[in-house]
Amino acid sequence: MNRQQLIGISVLALAACTPAAVETGTEDGQTVDAPTVEQPASAPTRNAYFGDVHVHTGNSFDAYVFGVRASPDDAYRFAKGESIHHDAGYEIQLAGPPLDFLAVTDHGEYLGVIPAMDDPTNALSQTDMAQAAFGPDRADAAQVFQQIGLSFVIGQPIEEINDQDQMNSVWAKTIAAAEQHNIPGEFSAFAAYEFTAMRLVDGPVPAAANLHRNVIFRGAAPDQLFTTLNSTNPEDLWSWMNEQRAQGIDSLAIPHNSNASNGEMFALETYSGAALTADYANTRRANEPLVEITQIKGTSDTLPELSPNDEWAEFERYDHFIGSSEKLTVGVGDFVRSSLARGLAIEDEIGVNPYMFGLIGSSDTHIGAATLEEEKHWGKFPTDGSSPEARSSVPPNGAPNWDNAESEGGRVLASSQYSASGLAGVWAEANTREAIFDAMRRRETFGTSGPRIKVRFFAGAALDAALTESADLVEQAYATSVPMGGQIMGDTEDSPPGFIAWAVRDPLSAPLQRLQIIKTWTENGALHEAVFDAACSDGSTPDPESHRCADNGASVDVATCARSDGTGTGELKAFWRDPSFDPSVDAAYYVRVLENPSCRWSTWDAVRAGTPPNPGLPETLQERAWSSPIWYSAPS
Repeated sequence: MNRQQLIGISVLALAACTPAAVETGTEDGQTVDAPTVEQPASAPTRNAYFGDVHVHTGNSFDAYVFGVRASPDDAYRFAKGESIHHDAGYEIQLAGPPLDFLAVTDHGEYLGVIPAMDDPTNALSQTDMAQAAFGPDRADAAQVFQQIGLSFVIGQPIEEINDQDQMNSVWAKTIAAAEQHNIPGEFSAFAAYEFTAMRLVDGPVPAAANLHRNVIFRGAAPDQLFTTLNSTNPEDLWSWMNEQRAQGIDSLAIPHNSNASNGEMFALETYSGAALTADYANTRRANEPLVEITQIKGTSDTLPELSPNDEWAEFERYDHFIGSSEKLTVGVGDFVRSSLARGLAIEDEIGVNPYMFGLIGSSDTHIGAATLEEEKHWGKFPTDGSSPEARSSVPPNGAPNWDNAESEGGRVLASSQYSASGLAGVWAEANTREAIFDAMRRRETFGTSGPRIKVRFFAGAALDAALTESADLVEQAYATSVPMGGQIMGDTEDSPPGFIAWAVRDPLSAPLQRLQIIKTWTENGALHEAVFDAACSDGSTPDPESHRCADNGASVDVATCARSDGTGTGELKAFWRDPSFDPSVDAAYYVRVLENPSCRWSTWDAVRAGTPPNPGLPETLQERAWSSPIWYSAPS
């Protein structure tokens, strides 16, 4: 077993214009005054802002172990459009304009402790564990890292390195970096961290179910974090967040990689196995208004096993437990779409829907810099970012083809399944922490698999088709309906509500192919879903029986990655009513918009290398965006 595999096992846990003066922060002991800027007037119809609220640096346990030395300052500079150094040995930079907001979310467990163990000037470097990992004799390094990772999976701190002062100091510097880079009206930087909860899974291969949450603070942040070294139970995290909120420190938590949760992220019982209650549901909704639907470790929307009638369900599958060779099973409690329906069923039983969450995307990069563009993929760690061969996108050992690749042992490399994803989108009045956080709180958010596709979604009885041609569509929609993340109540007229869905292309990415509305509901205890095309790129009407657009003629030459865009378009807009509407049945609706096909990053690697693409990986994909749902509640 090589060093990468050993470490992979050891990190199961990881994987009104008014002047506004910005607070000062400290960076490396020096006081830094952020510039004072004029805040823009609040936009009543809200603007789309793009960002990333899941970014790791060398302060994270696993990142440092894999050779990452990027700092929070590096992460913010990258988000602002600057070039930074990739620890695989080259410079990286955003392909498009700067992001609008960012949160550095290093793992709270042993925050900054591993770098300190590797620093001869820090007392932690003199501990037995540090000497075993970084001293003259490093033979026990992999075992040490495994022991550290396991300690916070099971919630048992290792006292020798459980240096709270060190963790608090690094957390204070993380806050300072956010303060330094936060420029209201221009760029929003959030204090944040990751609560790295996992649960060991019985089986022949070491594995753990993912229950991670990213905790984002609206403004002020506490001096000390609540991590799995305090409790591995996410419900205890919520209690701590409630306590902090009572003291004026507001936050929200965003679960991620439910696709690797072994059915536990959206379960039918509490963490301890008790029945769900209304109090549980209300507490969860107050603290977790969002879910991360896409990131580098795949997509948590759905899979064909759960959505057999969805032709686009197979998208960026990640099929192993994080850091393990153990295969995942596909369960209802792992995926967003089925769990939206499950939440409706639970509401029928206890009166409150615990899974009334909005959708967002982010990257989970561990090098301080998201990889968002298929053509320029630089991986999650320096290891997979070092070369196409290291990420299994070209044949091993310089071979011209994949004929003998099986002789490599059928190795399982998660890096080949990593996605060039994703981005968080919010509709907010201004680019400030408060406005963006409040948009997240009210679930007026959307996620994308990388491109900056803008998505609007409204629902209400007053909406009609004529509104889609109105110059003040958005103003009227806000005045007479609810936006994504909202809830509409059924009336006694039994008439279906109207929906307006609208998507605009990222000019640096492929044209749009189709705009869809996805419906989930439950009847007689069974979960249901349906996918409806609502707008077609050629301007035609979807077939009334299949609810699908005709093929728009788009294609990709995988030998060159050249696209033929067919009738792909820059904008899709539709007024839609549910043809299967039953006024007595609760339902959740959300938008999915698909781009034309384009090459996946692994195919781009192969094209540049002059080799065939890896036959075990998708050659092409359709980048996409998802809106947060709108919920319909039947009259009681």
